[in-house]
Amino acid sequence: QVQLVESGGGLVQAGGSLRLSCAASGRTLSSLTMGWFRQAPGKEREFVAAISAISWSGSTPYYADSVKGRFTISRDNAKNTVYLQMNSLNPEDTAVYYCATKPPTGSDYRNPGLYDYWGQGTQVTVPS
Repeated sequence: QVQLVESGGGLVQAGGSLRLSCAASGRTLSSLTMGWFRQAPGKEREFVAAISAISWSGSTPYYADSVKGRFTISRDNAKNTVYLQMNSLNPEDTAVYYCATKPPTGSDYRNPGLYDYWGQGTQVTVPS
């Protein structure tokens, strides 16, 4: 069993930054693929970013086109925590953000159905 707790959401003006954290217990995150998803009101949950499980070559990040160049996913193995640094935020980024774990096998990082444990979500609001 894995427990995930997100934090760091809030209200930020357009162009601002936030850093989301996802702290885990029950399992070492370095052995899992970690993903960030978001869901805006009336919309389906969408992929934001993922970072592969640690291998001999390290971890590989993946990003949705809409956030590439603005968001950065990273992990701190000592703290068993994954981060999502979000810069140049705009109103379209407004959503509840969730972190989730996925088994390390397979290369489809964008499908939320392949993730097994989810946090409760943290709200990010960027007023227009």
